[in-house]
Amino acid sequence: MASSKPDRELRRLALSVLQPGFVGTEAPDWVLRAIGDGLASVVLFSRNIASAEQVARLTARLRAENPDLIVAIDEEAGDVTRIEWATGSSRPGNLALGTVDDPGLTEAVAADLGRELRTAGVSLDYAPSADVNSNPDNPIIGVRSFGSGPDVVSRHTAAWVRGLQSGGVAACAKHFPGHGDVAVDSHHDLPAYGAGRDEIAAQALPPFRAALAAGVRAVMSGHLLVPAYDPDLPATLSRRVLGDLLRGELGFDGLVVSDAIEMGAVTRRYGIDGATVKAVAAGVDAICVGGESAEEATTELLVKALAAAVAGGELPEERLAGAAGRVQEFAGWSAALRATAEDGEDAAADGIGHLAARRAVRLSGAAREALPLTAAPHVVELAPVTNMAIGSETPWGVAAPLRERLPGTTSVRLRDEELRDGQDVLEERALAPAAGRPLVVVARDAARHPWMTRALTGLTTARPDAIVVEMGLPGTTTGRAAHLFTHGASAASGVAAAEILTGSG
Repeated sequence: MASSKPDRELRRLALSVLQPGFVGTEAPDWVLRAIGDGLASVVLFSRNIASAEQVARLTARLRAENPDLIVAIDEEAGDVTRIEWATGSSRPGNLALGTVDDPGLTEAVAADLGRELRTAGVSLDYAPSADVNSNPDNPIIGVRSFGSGPDVVSRHTAAWVRGLQSGGVAACAKHFPGHGDVAVDSHHDLPAYGAGRDEIAAQALPPFRAALAAGVRAVMSGHLLVPAYDPDLPATLSRRVLGDLLRGELGFDGLVVSDAIEMGAVTRRYGIDGATVKAVAAGVDAICVGGESAEEATTELLVKALAAAVAGGELPEERLAGAAGRVQEFAGWSAALRATAEDGEDAAADGIGHLAARRAVRLSGAAREALPLTAAPHVVELAPVTNMAIGSETPWGVAAPLRERLPGTTSVRLRDEELRDGQDVLEERALAPAAGRPLVVVARDAARHPWMTRALTGLTTARPDAIVVEMGLPGTTTGRAAHLFTHGASAASGVAAAEILTGSG
């Protein structure tokens, strides 16, 4: 049925279901105009953040146009950080917290983050990741998951939701119905989760049920094909997944947010405008856009696509109005959550992130015998290409905090393309500078990168006394080398590793 609403009202409805990003550390004029026209949400990325004070000024300026404006951020802590992108996160990520397996600690870390985000003016955090990382070769989740089993992920998903929301910021469980057992990065193409319904119910859904029981009011859909429910459409575009499963079977009545709609998993087949229309029609209430496509033209393209779909009968007017109503309801609820939250204890001052990162480090028996270091080492950091969720600009590693504790520490960071010539590069840049000195080799998800595994083997064969710090998913220990496992590559994890290496802290 064609729309009966005037163009201005239809534009307002269409704007209200978008959560666009933008460029810069000040509010662009086009965003302020759009808020006046009905835009109800924005999302912040690293490019919008220079300091805590600047973000607070930015969000205050945005809310001057609408006090209930939803200000979202993709801040998982750990490897995926926006608020601390310039320094690396002062909190460990999900895998580290799941490894400690103390839900009270997870809740405290999330509450600490919630208070920081609330002070900055954020009202919705696209976290936690409720994905069960049951496939160790998963290229997109990894250390972003609390673990490989549904029980531990459920415990800590619920704890994270409680903690974050006690700090005054709404949580968002992602990526429904579970992104942990895939082999393709959805930023680039469409992954598939081929399990049957019984396996999905036992493996992937429990953390989302736990999030709902803990009071989560936002769920983010995943761009993945789940043939057991819909053999044709990705979850974000599927009424069967969002309507029958999430709304019907799980009973969720809150806000459904899409994963970034410009991701290749959906745009390669439908275009960004087609994917947006199909997502809203399927049951998505808020379209996240702007991680990559952050221009005014993109927002206007999507507004026109939604309005045209209503006018042409492709998108029922009632569905668009229903999505807009849920956004409005969530905006009021999240504004009240932010306004009524208590400051609580200053957990950051007590070093809650540092404490959690220290508790997550595990040592092999050889490491216990080899430590602490008594002389300044040479550090070789093997750096993979990180996925788009993590980004490549955030500092990580062990060399910098080691240098603070052992002056004279030297370091080199090597990448795949630098090691294609083989052992000569390792000899020249890694082994020769370490002659007569301790050698510390830092890897990140070595088991997922054959070149890194080869480099580790070469280095530990030449130097059996090398100490290996694995900052990603733990892999198989290499030879007789001493190993430390940090379960993530946040700045907090790097500091924790450096303290243990030197026996300090």
